[in-house]
Amino acid sequence: MTALKAHEVERFLKRPDLDAGILLVYGPDTGLVRETAQRLVRHYAGAESDGMGLVTLDGGEIDSDPGRLLVEARTSSLFGEKRVVRVRNAGKGSVVPLGELASDLSGAIVVLEAGNLTPRDALRALVEGARTGRALPCYADSDETILRLINESFAAAGIRAEPDVAATLRDQLGNDREVTRREIEKLVLYADQSKSLTRDDVLTLCADNTALVLDEIADAIGTGHAERLDLGLSRALAATINPQQLLASVMLHFAQLRRWRTVVDSGVGVRDVLDGARPKPHFSRRSAMEQQLRLWSDASLALAMARLHDATGESRKNYGRSETVVRRVFLALATMAAQH
Repeated sequence: MTALKAHEVERFLKRPDLDAGILLVYGPDTGLVRETAQRLVRHYAGAESDGMGLVTLDGGEIDSDPGRLLVEARTSSLFGEKRVVRVRNAGKGSVVPLGELASDLSGAIVVLEAGNLTPRDALRALVEGARTGRALPCYADSDETILRLINESFAAAGIRAEPDVAATLRDQLGNDREVTRREIEKLVLYADQSKSLTRDDVLTLCADNTALVLDEIADAIGTGHAERLDLGLSRALAATINPQQLLASVMLHFAQLRRWRTVVDSGVGVRDVLDGARPKPHFSRRSAMEQQLRLWSDASLALAMARLHDATGESRKNYGRSETVVRRVFLALATMAAQH
């Protein structure tokens, strides 16, 4: 039985201890899950990862045809390459064929990508219990791991960074590995000729637009503009903003509206409430905030927050459907606003 701890994953990636086996990469950080799976594929299938020995499947394909996983894993490569089967969005449909495959891998490596699995999840339990199975958890980066990744990436590219560059970049980033990698690669490309980076370079190239997108989504919901909401959500998801972050941001927005609404209900004018807010809303949002305070009553704000709370719980229990959950609850709230 082999269930790796999060801090043991990097060591395993550098020296995998299996020639044939089932490798499950799972966790809430989808960017890190994808990156880790890609590193495993490159180790076993070669640097180019496009040889005839590599097959990539989706969990949905296996759900509809479980036997395909067995066939692909046990099919010999025409050129004698190691058979590597990568399964994205792996789920319960993979459990039965993997159970059979674990006893006879025929020299193949199966790399599974999955979301945040509990210890009781059938797929995770199967892999952790198999002699030739390894489960690799991928959790969100901490400040320490982000700093290490930044410094190691710059060092590998031969870039000299001022002492406060790494900390400044860390403060601009979230904790999704894919986003972090993309921002680092942007800076490495920028410094390709000069081989140096300053704090101003980081602020210029990596200024966080996340807050602007989140505000756009919150105001679209609060004012009942479904088209703006759809556009903002598409931008946010394309920028790999986590659905949980979206829910938390909108929850905070409605909590703030409710606090201000309480003051308005005590007899203070809407404009006076916003004038006295600390920090004050950006001037570009002033009109939208006034409109929302007039549209939403305390009771409707309480209902909105209850629905957001329920959606947050549902998205955590059904990680693979979290985007659908977010779209549904946001549209429902925007519809509420439009009907006021």
